[in-house]
Amino acid sequence: MRILDGHIHIIEGGVPHPEMVNRMQQAGVSGGVVISRPPAAFSAVASPAPAAARMEEAAAWAFSGPELYPFFWIDPLEADAPEQVEMAVAGGAAGFKIICNSYEPGDARAMPVYRAIARQDRPILFHSGILWDGRASSRYCRPVLFEELLEVEGLKFALAHVSWPWYDECIAVYGKFLNAVTRRSELNVEMFIDITPGTPRSYRQDMITKLLTVGYDIERNLIFGTDCIANNYDVKWTTEWIERDTGLLSGLEVEQQVVEDIYANNLLRFLGKGTSTDRRSPCPGERGSATDYAEGFLEKR
Repeated sequence: MRILDGHIHIIEGGVPHPEMVNRMQQAGVSGGVVISRPPAAFSAVASPAPAAARMEEAAAWAFSGPELYPFFWIDPLEADAPEQVEMAVAGGAAGFKIICNSYEPGDARAMPVYRAIARQDRPILFHSGILWDGRASSRYCRPVLFEELLEVEGLKFALAHVSWPWYDECIAVYGKFLNAVTRRSELNVEMFIDITPGTPRSYRQDMITKLLTVGYDIERNLIFGTDCIANNYDVKWTTEWIERDTGLLSGLEVEQQVVEDIYANNLLRFLGKGTSTDRRSPCPGERGSATDYAEGFLEKR
């Protein structure tokens, strides 16, 4: 079975580490997303570097092995963020990474940058959930705040880590986006969920079970990832999570095609490289269809 890792971070600059691809292969992973070093707002994570240099590094890492796709980590509040979008796309960015650490996702200063990314037909991987940065910042990463992205035409985005510890809220927001398409035919926004840990081991079964038994049309919108560091890809960590998640999926008797989608095909679709799919939109109260819901509402009146 092919496995793609949708969440790999570059922390140190410079040329790609020659062992990364070998380590990934040892873990059974054949490719994935490599995320550039962060912008200046995250200097505690990695040493600052100009945007163009960070994009060039990410592209070099992606070229070091097959099926590797570079993502550019952008701060949408930087004054030249729209120009950075164009630069990154020209430099080969397959998508963008954003962490809202000091502003809400729907901040008026950030929305034009999201729209610029959507016009370039690139997806955005957002951090969502608790943010271990030593600051009072997690309140900006609550999944419900991402409802503002309903107003970004053509956007594909993913919430990482299933928004731990707010994964119930994350699942509800996913349902909200599906239902919104029923209510507003002009919408062309799609939400994915990145199941990268996140969730501690003791919560993993509950989270996976809720995702795949909630009844939402969600199977083709889940993306596997590890949060590994490209410079020292962790074979043991990755192998353990693959074994754990595969066991949980097996216990739920998930169809093999769905398992393969989660581990590889959904990421490709997120990147615009897979086939499109029709999605069934849920309605409040888990009624069977939009028509059922409308009829029930009218009957109550």
